Amino acid sequence: MGTKLLLCDCLGSQTVDAGRIGDVTSLEPSKVYTNLCGTQADVTARALSEGDVMVACAQERAFFEMLAEELGVDAPGVVDLRDRAGWSDEATRAGPKQAALAAESALHLPMSKAVDVVSEGTCLVIGAGETAFSAAEQLCETLAVTVLQTDMSDVPLDRRFDVVRGTVRNLKGALGGFEVRIDGFRELHPGGRGAFAFSDPRDGAVSDCDLVIDLTGATAMVPAPHKREGYLRADPRQPAAVAALLTEAVQMVGTFEKPLYIALEPALCAHSRAGQTGCSKCLDICPTGAIIPDGDHVSIDPMVCAGCGACAALCPSGAIAYDAPPVSAVFRRLDALSSTYRKAGGRAPRLLVHDADHGTEMISLAARFGRGLPADVIPFAIDSLAAFGHAEMMAALSCGFASVDVLLAPRTERDTPEHEAVLANALSGGGRVQVLDLSDPDVLSDHLYGADSPETVATPSLPIGTRRQVARVAAQAMMREAEILPLPQGAPYGAVLVDTDSCTLCLSCVSLCPSGALGDNPDLPQLLFQEDACLQCGICATICPETAITLEPRMNLTDAAFSQVVLNEEEPFACIDCGALFGVKSTIEKITEKLAGKHSMFATSDAARMIQMCDNCRIQAQYHSQNNPFALGEPRIPRTTDDYLGDGPYSKRKDH
Repeated sequence: MGTKLLLCDCLGSQTVDAGRIGDVTSLEPSKVYTNLCGTQADVTARALSEGDVMVACAQERAFFEMLAEELGVDAPGVVDLRDRAGWSDEATRAGPKQAALAAESALHLPMSKAVDVVSEGTCLVIGAGETAFSAAEQLCETLAVTVLQTDMSDVPLDRRFDVVRGTVRNLKGALGGFEVRIDGFRELHPGGRGAFAFSDPRDGAVSDCDLVIDLTGATAMVPAPHKREGYLRADPRQPAAVAALLTEAVQMVGTFEKPLYIALEPALCAHSRAGQTGCSKCLDICPTGAIIPDGDHVSIDPMVCAGCGACAALCPSGAIAYDAPPVSAVFRRLDALSSTYRKAGGRAPRLLVHDADHGTEMISLAARFGRGLPADVIPFAIDSLAAFGHAEMMAALSCGFASVDVLLAPRTERDTPEHEAVLANALSGGGRVQVLDLSDPDVLSDHLYGADSPETVATPSLPIGTRRQVARVAAQAMMREAEILPLPQGAPYGAVLVDTDSCTLCLSCVSLCPSGALGDNPDLPQLLFQEDACLQCGICATICPETAITLEPRMNLTDAAFSQVVLNEEEPFACIDCGALFGVKSTIEKITEKLAGKHSMFATSDAARMIQMCDNCRIQAQYHSQNNPFALGEPRIPRTTDDYLGDGPYSKRKDH
């Protein structure tokens, strides 16, 4: 992004506060022009030639990029001040918002990571009869086509494409790397006279291809088919849909960039330990099936991942993080918007979170034909709405926004935003976060104009650190008088409660706790707990043989959350021989009561005493016992040559 900002009032239809933008941002705003994309295009050309420029108009981005290309210079950055601030019933009060939007656009944010995906055009068309063959005839000049025929109708003589028969057992992969496993697989025999013959069927055949075109009209072969790149599906009874699909297919040849949406740190994952399942939130929410169990952790197929970000929002440990862009970039944008708005004289801004497609169009239509956005509502475009979880919502509130509205798109999965909004409201005192499911621009405007604006946090905080750290600091800033906040079920924060009457201090929970929240004392029989580290994964409750553990979702805002507290402790038992402390007194006494004189191994008084000894003393006692298990008996007499030749006990000589 450039540091010089070209401003335009779009034929006098908006008021642009150039002075306010220059006072509170690092940008150098120009004077306000009237028609930079038309009669004043020469001004734009001069500015582009000088470089380091950004244009305050997103509508004519294509024109500015074309002009830059003609001039042989880099395309300028753009920022939309008109639709988001200038065209509004409160445009005269929109100066602080314009400054905030300009400051956000000037941030240097990290580029999203990507990997090259190569599609050579190997295509598998799956379907029955004429529809599949017709599609193959249209594609075979561009793509390498194989038809997987699912019926027994006659096969055309056209040999520009291959034909096989069978049924799909399963399909996995994505664009450039599909693997299709086929049962009842039959190859076509092209030789001979008359109709083509096929081989005998066999199961388990595998086909690798770059594209899959599903014309079966049946249930999709993959979850969330609209999110699976390279998997194209249409109802064969709708010719227009099939034609559009074929047009799309021929464009999917070449090298494409696949964003790497998610970063995974397996060591932090709390999915399972020792075969005991704990957290499965990412597995339950992933719409594409990109996440699968992988031992104690999960693994993510980046080629299948569609980047919805729900897994990152729900992950309690931070093992899964949204990386396109990283959450730190989101926090920086929020802080820039809020702090600049306040510097420019605004107070109590409200945040409207929306996606880059549906939400942007809604705002644009509301601005052009309706009331636009209120002056205190700052739009915040994000690629993945589901990735904007409770931590991001809390970050917005703690850095100075009065409320957060999340505008759903038609294809947004509702579960995650709604769940995270409930959690954010519990952490912030309630009522500040809403999920909006609106599709009418005028209804959106009316809702925003009619909504109340709560008071903002007294002292805004800078969102720095992990999502868990930011959420905690934000909750402390929002709820200064609170100590413990009750949270809804499924929250990733909380306490472990232990029934001390049932707990035997076996410490199996300690050995499996993935976050180290549960610990032991090597010197005393104690179960320790650090609440801030607890993920509420539930492995401890699952593994407890006495079912003595329950979980309590809550946020402890006191410093005690960072200290280890004793959940259960008992008096240690003193070895009856050396006096060393070991084990739990009540447990040793119970074992003695049940086994001494009643079990064959502890039938005698000396054997029973070993139950009450430490490890070292028990070994010593066993060694010196009458039936010592370590004893080897009397040593054998070594054999020598004399034993064989002389009169020794092993002599071979015999007197006759």
